[in-house]
Amino acid sequence: MVAGFVIFLALIFLIGRQKNLFNPVVELTTTFKNVSGLSVGNIVRFSGINVGSVGNIEIVNDTTVRVAMVVEKQVQRFIKSDSRITMGSEGIIGDRILTITQGSVTEPSVKNGDALASIEPVETAAIINSLSVTAGNFEIISDQLAEIMIRINNGEGTIGRLIQDSVVSENINEMIINLRKTSKGLNENMEAAKSNILLRGYFNRKERQAKQDSIEKANQKEEIEKKNGKK
Repeated sequence: MVAGFVIFLALIFLIGRQKNLFNPVVELTTTFKNVSGLSVGNIVRFSGINVGSVGNIEIVNDTTVRVAMVVEKQVQRFIKSDSRITMGSEGIIGDRILTITQGSVTEPSVKNGDALASIEPVETAAIINSLSVTAGNFEIISDQLAEIMIRINNGEGTIGRLIQDSVVSENINEMIINLRKTSKGLNENMEAAKSNILLRGYFNRKERQAKQDSIEKANQKEEIEKKNGKK
């Protein structure tokens, strides 16, 4: 009987400590559209530390659920009026918990009975649906890329003909060679034109103008650097 009585007192002490029955507390409230499995007694955390528990959950209307939190009074001064309440899980498949974010240093501390703004949780189902859509799109893109590569390997389309058709490749090589020859011929014609007596004056004027423009640009750059240096 004595052992059972001691165990009973220990359980009362542990439960009371978890529910903050023996510590001075303050009550804070917040609202969510969906509490997503949150239950009375779940943990409330601040800065990664357990500071309280969920005291009550009440449905206000079809779009609002009010949650009352019991928080230790000793941490009240650290919780600011612009702090917000977020909902998460303790681990991957653990119980739902509430987390109080850190507010601004300049804001006043919360008072007993204050209501804090909340951040709506992202539903697991929504995440799974989004991943499913992404995976479906990736599968479609993969199939299209595979089809394009098959066509290229079969010599279909412009790229396929360029890769597979040796005649087309040889024609492209000849075209590049002809372009090089044409470019070389133009350079030779320009050199010959510069040596021509009738056109020599024109090219000399163009060369002097180019030098003059280069000198003016250098002077402008030097003036800008001097101004910047003075500033």
